[in-house]
Amino acid sequence: MKSILIKNADYVVTLNGKNEILQNADIYIEGPEIKKIGRLGDIKADVVINAAGKNVYPGMINTHHHLYQTFTRNIPDVQSVKLFDWLIYLYEVWKKFTPEDFYYSALVGLGELLLTGCTTCVDMFYVFPKTAGNELFDTLVKAGQDLGIRLAPCRGSMSRSKKDGGLPPDSVVQSVDEILADSERVIKKYHSADKFSMCQIILGPCSPFSVTKELMKETAIFARKHNKVYLHTHLAETEDENDFCKEIYKMRPYELMEDIGWTGPDVFFAHCVHLNESEIKKMAKTQTGVAHCPSSNMRLGSGVAPIPEMLKAGVNVSLAVDGSASNDSSNMLAEARQALLCHRIKGAGRMTPQEVWDIAVKGGAKVLGRQDLGSLEEGKAADLFMIDTNKIGYAGAYPDPLGLPILTGSTQIVDTTIVNGVVVVKNGRLTKLDEQEIIVKANKLAKNLGTRD
Repeated sequence: MKSILIKNADYVVTLNGKNEILQNADIYIEGPEIKKIGRLGDIKADVVINAAGKNVYPGMINTHHHLYQTFTRNIPDVQSVKLFDWLIYLYEVWKKFTPEDFYYSALVGLGELLLTGCTTCVDMFYVFPKTAGNELFDTLVKAGQDLGIRLAPCRGSMSRSKKDGGLPPDSVVQSVDEILADSERVIKKYHSADKFSMCQIILGPCSPFSVTKELMKETAIFARKHNKVYLHTHLAETEDENDFCKEIYKMRPYELMEDIGWTGPDVFFAHCVHLNESEIKKMAKTQTGVAHCPSSNMRLGSGVAPIPEMLKAGVNVSLAVDGSASNDSSNMLAEARQALLCHRIKGAGRMTPQEVWDIAVKGGAKVLGRQDLGSLEEGKAADLFMIDTNKIGYAGAYPDPLGLPILTGSTQIVDTTIVNGVVVVKNGRLTKLDEQEIIVKANKLAKNLGTRD
């Protein structure tokens, strides 16, 4: 079992129960696990990393993404439109995707996450073009394995096409039977609920306006027959969604979730921008989680989720970059900064760096039910990143390691990222695949999308 010793870190931000920040500290790792942390003296290890001049942080957990969208970010026609119009336009592009497109788009997004301090990613994969074969989900899992990131891939789904009153074309939706059959397949093939699991399957019908009520109910029943297969969907993202649910179901989006059994500690929703006070209280009571996506919500003009109110009520809140076409980035540290700043529009004290860290790390572990993640302490997974503070963007920011990567920095590219005891970013570069080759291939594939019928 390979061991790593991180030696002489300027600061280690632990996020443990006491939120301790250790100075001039070491971390000793064996295999996937942190074995010792503190001032450790002479300990032998297979690999010794000199962390002098560096700060060490727990790996951040991105709880909502659509990795395939990296090939459709920065498209002029949808840079300034709201969600429904944005989706209608992009479905016509996404339906042309091939397995190779899905694989390389995932490599791009996951690589960007690793380079910006993220060690665990939830990806909601819900577009399944009929022309692209029957094992598209596998391309996502392979990309995660090839880069070495901890993955919680969400087998998404859409069953309500345009002809049924939904938004997507027929060519990317599936029947309930097809969806549940493939869900069973990927759970059997990839899902692990073990400690330090690198692949935890989640099931995720896309949204109330792209799936049927039947599919939502069947998916919840199906997921709960398996060990730690959680449930995830978009919810209350826009006023248009509220209007849709009121018209079709005669209830608000959260009321619909209650009606079909979609609340509880095994459920988390993306966005939740348009929840009222009563709904927030119900979420807290049922321990239903939220993936907060500040950049995406602002980018699409959806609004700012009432996260301070959720935290005050006791809702489990996590952080997410969302798809790279509505964020246009998979930069996790930049997302943490957005989470701090967007809530301060209504007051400087409404969000603190400590609260952002709690959301981005502890909150992510909590909504995924992962007691092995969420802090740097003995017995936890060796998931962490390191920032070299000897950079111009950090000069003068020495006194506060907690705020440093959120409030300062000329770039969010980290020095080192370790996932499950394996170095996957070193000196600001991916280690397991050739980063430049990914970029060249991805650009070629993305450009070719525009020429396909």
